[in-house]
Amino acid sequence: MKRIAAVLLLLAGSFGPAIAEAGDASGATAHDFSFEMPHGDPLSLRDFSGKAVLIVNTATECGFSGQLSGLQQLHETYADRGLVVLGVPSNDFGGQEPRADGDIAKFCAAKYGTAFPLTAKTSVKGKGAHPFYQWVADTMGVAARPYWNFHKYLIGPDGRIVAWFSTPTSPTSRKVTAEIERVLDALPGS
Repeated sequence: MKRIAAVLLLLAGSFGPAIAEAGDASGATAHDFSFEMPHGDPLSLRDFSGKAVLIVNTATECGFSGQLSGLQQLHETYADRGLVVLGVPSNDFGGQEPRADGDIAKFCAAKYGTAFPLTAKTSVKGKGAHPFYQWVADTMGVAARPYWNFHKYLIGPDGRIVAWFSTPTSPTSRKVTAEIERVLDALPGS
């Protein structure tokens, strides 16, 4: 199983980061989707219209879970400029998110200092994937799907996908921060 996961990570790493170029013929944007929060409240991505959003599928028992600290660093560095970091806990890859919805954010805050929002546990792959993730696959193609935990999508202020980054790409890497800064610099009032 670990070998298969390693091969998938290598393959996924060869596809990202990628600048979004594919279009969505339906005219849909990320703003057309909502996630459920841990206590059942909806979180509409439309609420983030005019902001940049980094959406990342997370898992607390993943070997890449240290990226939660990097995501918090992005939150602290760029929130005042208009970046929203949104964690989407998922148990889809290797059963690496065993915690219950109410415990995930508490664990992340205690271990990694996270203060950015985390949705309820959500499926991000296959036929049962959340509609946002189905839309991304339809819009960007198979290479842009999450192949493991900590796959990242940067959504622009208009709800369009600006770029995506594969699992091994650190959230604080220059590749990610350069794209975030490019989007934030284009926001009105920047």
